Amino acid sequence: MEEKKEVQAIAKMQRISPIKARLVVDTIRGKKVSDALAILSNTNKKAAILTKKVLNSAIANAVNNNQMDVNTLYVSEARVDAGPVYKRILFDSRGRIGHKDKRTSHIVIKVAAK
Repeated sequence: MEEKKEVQAIAKMQRISPIKARLVVDTIRGKKVSDALAILSNTNKKAAILTKKVLNSAIANAVNNNQMDVNTLYVSEARVDAGPVYKRILFDSRGRIGHKDKRTSHIVIKVAAK
């Protein structure tokens, strides 16, 4: 059986909520690389910019390090994991303290050749 070669790129500690980032990443999973880049270029969200950078890095890793052809690449895996949470306080009414959690994400994209 032929072994499928995968190449990945990871962007860690990105300052965006994982829930918001997953909305964008779910749209490119399983697509050809050219289609995924077109989708991300026309998506008006912060997560699209971050995801496009990671996808371009994965493509560059595949082409430069593993001599893969760009035309045969597709997104084999795309996921967003939760990173550490920066916890900040807000002063609330009646002398209480409220919380404002600043969430981070790890964006992982793997590309493989068909």
